[in-house]
Amino acid sequence: MARSRNLARCSSGRSALLLSALVLAPATARADKVDDLVLHEMKKSGVPGMSVAVIRNGKVIKLKGYGYANVEHQIKVTPSTVFEIGSVGKLFTASLVMKLVEAGKVKLDESIRTYLPEAPMAWDKVTVRHMLAHTSGIPRDFPNRIDRQTDITEAELIKTLRDIPLEFAPGEKWSYSNVGYVTLGYMCSKVSGKPRGELLSELLFKPAGMATARIISDSEIVKNRAAGYFINDGKFLNQPWEPPTSRAAGSSGVYVSLTDMVKWNAALDEDKVLSSHIKKQMWASGVLKDGSKTDYGFGWMVPVINGHTYMGHSGGMPGFAASYRRFPDDHLAVIVLANSNTPDPHRLSRKIATLYVPDVRIVPPAAVPDTAPALTAALIKLLDGDDAIPAQIMTPAMQEVWTKKQVAEFSKDLRAYGQRTLIEPIAMNKEAAVYRVKYGKTTLIITLVLDEKGRVQGSGVEEED
Repeated sequence: MARSRNLARCSSGRSALLLSALVLAPATARADKVDDLVLHEMKKSGVPGMSVAVIRNGKVIKLKGYGYANVEHQIKVTPSTVFEIGSVGKLFTASLVMKLVEAGKVKLDESIRTYLPEAPMAWDKVTVRHMLAHTSGIPRDFPNRIDRQTDITEAELIKTLRDIPLEFAPGEKWSYSNVGYVTLGYMCSKVSGKPRGELLSELLFKPAGMATARIISDSEIVKNRAAGYFINDGKFLNQPWEPPTSRAAGSSGVYVSLTDMVKWNAALDEDKVLSSHIKKQMWASGVLKDGSKTDYGFGWMVPVINGHTYMGHSGGMPGFAASYRRFPDDHLAVIVLANSNTPDPHRLSRKIATLYVPDVRIVPPAAVPDTAPALTAALIKLLDGDDAIPAQIMTPAMQEVWTKKQVAEFSKDLRAYGQRTLIEPIAMNKEAAVYRVKYGKTTLIITLVLDEKGRVQGSGVEEED
């Protein structure tokens, strides 16, 4: 899941309210509680359209589209509307790798360079297992020197990393890597001799009966394809252009409808597409060198939430966001697809899940001592609209995000909630600093994600439950 829900996404939230009247059709009947949650999120974030499914005890009890798939043509969302799903696509890439493992074409504990000799020499001890579990040490994203206005092949993308060292020894830590999954998708094509889109269709989508699922393509005609949007200065804009090859890569790369995600969920309840042996491996927590476990399997987040087994993933990319949650012991699944990256679909899917299994609600943590006063001071500057944040606090990539204009807009949008009355740390460690911040009646959780040098490399904002 890319950490795309940074301050850039949050800063459009208040402006989004100005657009809600445009995209939300008037209610003609009393909505149920799921409808209430969805419509509230759409109004708050200004997302044009959403598609939501709830599956309980093997039965689909909610399958509904909300708002518009295309604002310009006023085309409404239906369960057949096709969305990009961002990093939710990683579970399909991981499934594809495991099908090749099962076929004897790939070995989990073999070096990735066995299958891709052109990969950087520094990756020699990185195994396929490391990459699936995000324990490889490979950087999260491709270097900023890549021209984002030029489409280049996956092979060329990987070559851009040839002189970049691993961030840590393989198996030593857990660190999310989009680059790792792009590489895995490319490996699948190289090993099989077939395009990844063809492999996905042959090994996963067709066996599951998924008629709409396919690899992303800008040029081909895709029936019922939703348009993607973002918000700028209170206006909807079409999703910005992204290189087609990178959008179609293994870190995301999939179009799918809600109807077909429900079919995928049903396939997971059986063993006809993925064997029980494959699923057991994919849904097992990763294990680090020191014996500690992570909350990630192969393409799936797998934490235990208040004693409840859980597996899922979220996704976000320019113009789209998605969430897929499964609670197998509770026989519950929730799927949320959206055609804007302004909402937080993973939070929404969790709220929907609590309607059926109240225990999966996340209890707000208590405050902890402030062990990183410099980070706290930098956050206060950010919240106050002061862009004079010390450069050494941030990675170069984050310096490009926290621009003077962006910081000013972010601060302005937050102040619209009311006066700030509280800022307190609720978690501080080597990986992140997490704060509870209150504005009027709204409580936000702000996360600063840290790199190995303690610099901010990402940020996240969501409302506390």
